[in-house]
Amino acid sequence: MSSQEHELVSEVAPAATSSSFYAAMRVLPSAQRDAMYHVYAFCREVDDVADNGGPREGRLAELECYRFDIEQYYLTGRTTHRTRDLAPFITEYGLLKDDFIAVIDGMEMDIVRDIQAPDWSVLDLYCDRAASAVGRLSVRIFGMDEAHGIELSHHLGRALQLTNILRDIDEDAAMGRLYLPREALQDAGISTTDIATILAHPNLDRACRGIAMLTRNYYNQAERVMAHCPRRTARSPRMMATVYRGILEKLIGRGWNAPRADVRRSKRYVLWAVLRDGIF
Repeated sequence: MSSQEHELVSEVAPAATSSSFYAAMRVLPSAQRDAMYHVYAFCREVDDVADNGGPREGRLAELECYRFDIEQYYLTGRTTHRTRDLAPFITEYGLLKDDFIAVIDGMEMDIVRDIQAPDWSVLDLYCDRAASAVGRLSVRIFGMDEAHGIELSHHLGRALQLTNILRDIDEDAAMGRLYLPREALQDAGISTTDIATILAHPNLDRACRGIAMLTRNYYNQAERVMAHCPRRTARSPRMMATVYRGILEKLIGRGWNAPRADVRRSKRYVLWAVLRDGIF
């Protein structure tokens, strides 16, 4: 790893270096890896604005600075400290302004009000902004053709985001958030809107299993798309899919009845993803 890469990794660590996404980025050729580090760092910064607490007005104002700087770069080419390191990769890989704005809009959804049992349509919009938009930026860096890239981003982004939602329900609840869709809760016979009551409800497992089955289907669709892509362009997303699908299966095996044991990524799944894709 070059000194520049070390410096960039230190900027996105520990969040990046402790994530499966970091492992998936590390297998890329150096130019693509550098671009992904910078995109990841930008997305982490915006995410931290949403999650780090403080008055909503201040966080919304900070997000607006990111939005303004992105808009200004695409309009005038002027950079700020928020876009300066990202700019060369926007040009090199043709990254789209709308996808950066979508990521910011997704984080704004978390600030305007704490998301609590949204409608499926609202949750799907959130998944598109918070995850699939990142995928649309990434597939351009991976070199995937546009049609396959957009389709993969749609399915894999939702699969990854829903896996996180199913894994982090207790952590999200501590921040006053509940991303489980209202329709899934109602179908399982849960009518209350109180988060603590929902998380202790005996039918929560049924609601979460329904969401998990949909998430499985998103992974299946993502695998179908990747099967039609050149191996080199699908290497990183396939690794992400393998690791996070492993987490989903562990969640299904554990269930969602309280108390819930923590389920995190396993180094075994990361190693399997690497070996399966023949990286070494």
